[in-house]
Amino acid sequence: MDFIDNKVSNRLGGPSFFEDNNKLYKFEKVKKLTKEVQSKFPNIKLIDMGVGEPDKMAHKSLVDILSIEAGKPENRFYSDNGIIEFQEAACKYLEKVYNVKNITTENIVHGIGSKPVLAMLPLCFINPGDICLMPAPAYQVLGTYSKYIGGETYNLPLCPENNFYPDLDNIPNEIKKRAKLLYLNYPNNPTGQVATKEFYEHAVKFAKDNDILIISDLAYGPLTYGDCKPLSILSIEGSIDVCIEIHSLSKAFNMTGWRLAFVVGSKKAMKVYRTVKGHTDSGQFRAIQKSGAYALNNFNLIELNKDRYLRRFDLLIDVLRQVGFKVDKPKGGFYSYVPIPIGVKDGIRFKNAAEASLYILSNALISTVPWDDCGNFLRFSVTYDANSLSDELKVMDDLKNRLLSLNLEFE
Repeated sequence: MDFIDNKVSNRLGGPSFFEDNNKLYKFEKVKKLTKEVQSKFPNIKLIDMGVGEPDKMAHKSLVDILSIEAGKPENRFYSDNGIIEFQEAACKYLEKVYNVKNITTENIVHGIGSKPVLAMLPLCFINPGDICLMPAPAYQVLGTYSKYIGGETYNLPLCPENNFYPDLDNIPNEIKKRAKLLYLNYPNNPTGQVATKEFYEHAVKFAKDNDILIISDLAYGPLTYGDCKPLSILSIEGSIDVCIEIHSLSKAFNMTGWRLAFVVGSKKAMKVYRTVKGHTDSGQFRAIQKSGAYALNNFNLIELNKDRYLRRFDLLIDVLRQVGFKVDKPKGGFYSYVPIPIGVKDGIRFKNAAEASLYILSNALISTVPWDDCGNFLRFSVTYDANSLSDELKVMDDLKNRLLSLNLEFE
């Protein structure tokens, strides 16, 4: 046994940690596998439909502010739990975009991206034996950290027959009694479903009736299309008593690598979060927060992304349908979530989405993300690399030809 083996914490598996190849974060696995396959075909361009990051840089106005503010001596200090300019901008943003009123700076704390926020929240509320209710599929950070500190998770399948909403009414009583947190994410990654006012009202009532705190992850919040308007659970009466909501600037403002988010909740909930955060990080660089404040005050910048994503959805869905996939246009986010093909004509059969995704990657150099949590689905992203409409059309033409060459078979 190596020196480090018996030092690894039990939450990571102890000495068996190095024997388990499943410890990698899901999207690290996808990236690792994609890189391995791509290295075997260096002369063929990968069509990356698996990426979950915006394909464009942040708007020039944001970059300019960052450049100016980064050079100011007063911005070099720790920001701890955030600067007032960013909190004030967040308050205005919530009212103008989501019609959420009566929010003050005491209800808001910034975060170094939404992922660390989700990691810290279990430290605020989960005790050993408590349960975190997690949709499946879902972004798993809240559940992972709940388990790290002795909590448990209970999966709520997001299935087509439930329109990709969790079935809150049929959770066993013994689970509800031990449940402390409920994770919601709409617009949803990966399904593309959006919340309705009726669903949020039901979720808030469920939380109050069962003494459960809702963690609403609004990472894709402003990215809705057509008649579907951005919706926050905090617009539901009485929701702030039982909800904490996380807003990210990564997806809507193309600020993924800038790492900036904010959390909204009751004053007491934010005091708890501030305490854990204060022992975890020293705040995001003030210049980034000032750029973020400008972004929130100029949320019309989001429309540039929405127009591009909507156009790309139309193109992608047309191609997928021509190939044989059954697909509907998503109402939010930037992913298309489609049932897998059953296999290849007169050939192999796919047991699950992981097999289908690997086959498509290995034989057509098209990267997707597989999901086998409730049914077997592939996630295609519209954040692929293309600089213009003509580039997008070329990518789509190439995508169609590669998929057709596989002779995929569908039910």
